[in-house]
Amino acid sequence: VQLQASGGGLVQAGGSLRLSCVASGRTVSNYALGWFRQAPGKEREFVAAVGWSSYTTNYADSVKGRFTISRDNAKNTVYLQMNRIKLEDTAIYYCAARYGSGTAYRSEYHDWGQGTLVTVSS
Repeated sequence: VQLQASGGGLVQAGGSLRLSCVASGRTVSNYALGWFRQAPGKEREFVAAVGWSSYTTNYADSVKGRFTISRDNAKNTVYLQMNRIKLEDTAIYYCAARYGSGTAYRSEYHDWGQGTLVTVSS
């Protein structure tokens, strides 16, 4: 599965942004899709994941209540709606896919997109 993330950019703290990630190569309707992020000098960390059915989602505590992950299987796309963005949300955001259920463990995802940069200004 090839993943192409987009939607990053410069946003003010408190603002909103929506990231998209389009999958190609095969349908991802049976895949869990996740978002991870990597801030400068830090390790890549889990942000959110959604199961194949969209009914199962999980979030990192740092984004819970602010970010929403969703998917459109007809478009082979996963989204990350980011609201009430904070300075500490600045990072490169990566989408990832794995066959099976959603998980927060980076090592369990086998396909990764190239990342999209989100920069938050004060």
